[in-house]
Amino acid sequence: MITNTTLNFSGQRFTGMGCILLALVCLTGNAAQAQQPYPNRPIRIIVPLAPGGAGDIAARLFGQKLGDAFNQQVVIDNRPGAGGIIGADLAAKAAPDGYTLVLVGGNHTIFPSLHKKMPYDMVTDFAPVSMLAAYPHLLVVNPALPIKSVKDLIALAKTKPGQINFSSGGNGSTAHMTAELFKSSTGINVVHVPYKGATPALVAVVAGESGFAFYSASAAMQYVKPGRLRALATTGEKRSPSIPDLPTVAESGVPGFETTAWSGLLAPAGTPTPVITKLFNELARILQIPEAKERLAAIDFEPVGNSPEAFAAYIRKDIQKWAKVVKDSGAKAD
Repeated sequence: MITNTTLNFSGQRFTGMGCILLALVCLTGNAAQAQQPYPNRPIRIIVPLAPGGAGDIAARLFGQKLGDAFNQQVVIDNRPGAGGIIGADLAAKAAPDGYTLVLVGGNHTIFPSLHKKMPYDMVTDFAPVSMLAAYPHLLVVNPALPIKSVKDLIALAKTKPGQINFSSGGNGSTAHMTAELFKSSTGINVVHVPYKGATPALVAVVAGESGFAFYSASAAMQYVKPGRLRALATTGEKRSPSIPDLPTVAESGVPGFETTAWSGLLAPAGTPTPVITKLFNELARILQIPEAKERLAAIDFEPVGNSPEAFAAYIRKDIQKWAKVVKDSGAKAD
């Protein structure tokens, strides 16, 4: 039975069968849009960091290149706060259609062990796309200390238990947990001093308020080059291509020691596999472009571009790794 319902759109009146025809037209239009190849509208990349940092720079690089390849606008949406949890949570709850992505880093695999309650699950609430880039930390010390090597730092710390501080940008940061792993791996007793952000924590080592710290080369080298900090080693499995003369911590007397900071893209869980595959393939192509490699090298990022499956496996392994470090250190969230 068709009732004599009347609708009004922009001054046009539709009654009875006209309403049904109008509804069919709208449904057909929506279906046609849904069937268009992905992407057919702007993509948003949530960056849970303040603008200007290395991670934000990388996100804008990939956003620009994806936009060029897809002929669609890619919007960078900075949502800093709670160490990145706010932005990640926003992405986890977004529609799983490929139009919302989030850039995350190594600290996101520390959070599950650090916080008693998380608003999302790093494994079940996201569909990994690809780890885009990775970089080791630098172990740096104040040059006023009589330390020229990792072995010197360990020896000095053992003669002065509880008297040497190390700084970080906050409890649970990758810099903090890397130092905690170093502490447990070497058996030294050093004291953590958290600061409100990576920059003041690094400046504290320069000023002599803190003895040592682990930081990215992009942040630390501006002080290392003029001699205001001394770099002892990098934390990667192998030497950094940008600082090949600097040994790794493992090479310097701490066998098996390795930590890597990284940045990668996730989509909400349930995002269609063909969409994830299309994004991954395009990102892998972008990582081969000389300009992209140069821009990443400028912020000391090494291209990765692993598959969604490999990235998912890495995330699970990293969560397990940091869970032990958090437990052994007794670290608590701020």
